[in-house]
Amino acid sequence: MAPNPISRRGFLQRAALGTAVLGTSSVLGSNAHGANDRLSIGIIGAGDRGSALMTQIVGLAKSHNAEITAVCDVWKVNLDKAPARVEKAFGRSPRTCGRFGELLAIDDVDAVVIATPDFAHAPILIAALQAGKDAYVEKPMATSVEDANRALELARANKRIVQAGTQYRSHGGYSAAARELAGGAIGQVHRIHASANFNHPRWARGFADCNESDVDWQAYLFNRSARPFDARLIRRWHLYREFTNGLSGLWLSHYVDAVHLLTGAKYPASAVALGGIYVWKDGREHTDTFRALLDYPEGFLFDWGMGLANSAGTEFLVFGTGGTLDIGKDYSNPSSLTI
Repeated sequence: MAPNPISRRGFLQRAALGTAVLGTSSVLGSNAHGANDRLSIGIIGAGDRGSALMTQIVGLAKSHNAEITAVCDVWKVNLDKAPARVEKAFGRSPRTCGRFGELLAIDDVDAVVIATPDFAHAPILIAALQAGKDAYVEKPMATSVEDANRALELARANKRIVQAGTQYRSHGGYSAAARELAGGAIGQVHRIHASANFNHPRWARGFADCNESDVDWQAYLFNRSARPFDARLIRRWHLYREFTNGLSGLWLSHYVDAVHLLTGAKYPASAVALGGIYVWKDGREHTDTFRALLDYPEGFLFDWGMGLANSAGTEFLVFGTGGTLDIGKDYSNPSSLTI
């Protein structure tokens, strides 16, 4: 029997009630000794993502009594830019360092933001937890199951707060949609489909301005095999197998988390994937065209794909026996979630 229909307006009204804002209070742990103490935040990785997160922290600093007090980056170009931005926002310059261990050794840093290339996320997170820091870490939290489990064990043992930065988790519309799906708004969910398409060689950034004299190369490679300096591995790390697990880690991680949020699922029972470098033969090691199928024991199939040679855009659909949930074209901040 089909479920009772819900109007688009009714759904959006309910979704609006669940809207949440991601704030720095999400990483406020027991290191903060009282309501009047300022949350001291260290930034590890001050590149594109780190700079964007710094802007968000600045925007929330007053309401959340927070301050960026330390910044770390292995590339001098990034490290030299950060202090002026921080000083403008907080009236004093942060401490700076080229190696994350130096930042973690600062006693009065309560929490850290980890916005390094993917391969360093889990090792730095593990070190931060061992140092007694709370943490926000960019996705993917880890590129291996072993590292993910180690970080989880440490967070629990040390009673630390960790937030992984997937793009859907803190959007209230998804929480509201999950309640509607659990209530049978579209019947039995049996398939979820999502895809993202861009017609350009994503992450193929210029690297002419990245000079060996400005980089602590040993620190950058810290858990990778030694090799001569290569600016491409700093500016285009997204393209190489030693530095990320490709489109699945760079983008699928967002969508998988959203699927779990929407359905309550935890782990797929099985998965298959295919892909290839069909268009952008620019030295990249990861695919420019990728498709994955994930089968869940809760009784649904999730198919996801990404392509870098077509501008069809993004889509995200949940199929039920009584209707379809259309999350829309804006993958990170949908203007509507309609049934």
